[in-house]
Amino acid sequence: MGYKILCDSCTDFTPEMEREDCFVRIPLTIFVGQQSFVDDDTMDTGVLLAAMKASHSAPKTACPAPEQYMRYFDQAEDIYIVTLSERLSGSYNAADQAVKCYREEGGTHNVHVFNSRSASAGQVQAALKIRELAEQGLPFAEVVKQAERYLDEMQTMFVLENLDNLRKNGRLTKVQALVTGSLRIKLLMGATPEGEIIKLGQGFTERQALNKMVSRMAECASHAGKRLVVSHCNCAERAEYVRSMAEKLCRFGEILVTATGGISTVYAYDGGVVVAY
Repeated sequence: MGYKILCDSCTDFTPEMEREDCFVRIPLTIFVGQQSFVDDDTMDTGVLLAAMKASHSAPKTACPAPEQYMRYFDQAEDIYIVTLSERLSGSYNAADQAVKCYREEGGTHNVHVFNSRSASAGQVQAALKIRELAEQGLPFAEVVKQAERYLDEMQTMFVLENLDNLRKNGRLTKVQALVTGSLRIKLLMGATPEGEIIKLGQGFTERQALNKMVSRMAECASHAGKRLVVSHCNCAERAEYVRSMAEKLCRFGEILVTATGGISTVYAYDGGVVVAY
């Protein structure tokens, strides 16, 4: 029966991934004021951005119900689930609960939940790595082992135009003291091994912060031959700038650029760029 890779909707699929049957997006829900948005194929991120800009309150998100994962568990022999960092969302716990319910009901197919310890571009990396390993015909346990090792080594960084949504939703617990009302400082952020957000650097302009991000990638010798994924929120020109600089300064084997979906748009906000490698 093959395999399926279930990804919560913070996984910003590339156009190629959208066309592949092995990938399934499990939608979260976004609430902005009195409006609600299901983060599925009907999501219009332009409408979402406009709603967030018009709202005085921070947007809220709701993770999928366990049943949304469970409905796919009997569609393949091997089921791999990729979720947002457990430190950022309840999506991982919802997927884990789905597996427990499936086992209690006598389900016998192989199911594993990956805590990406990342988001957006990092989840894309996780999903693509799992597919790569599964396509090699490796046993389920070996795919899980190698994919978990890959996540241990993966790096995630991002530069955001606006940090308000992250701050208002309590996602900046380790850097709140660094976040001020001044938008003249652009922060380069990253993720700890556990998936929490940390500050890595800053610049007076978005371009300076992006340059610092690419410089950090170039300094990491282990990136050679790897894949770089760049996700952007309504700023294709910034993503292309990062791609161009990475091609000049780094030795990635492949660079993919993709646009953010609804959940990533909530936190990256207009103008945000996320990379993972």
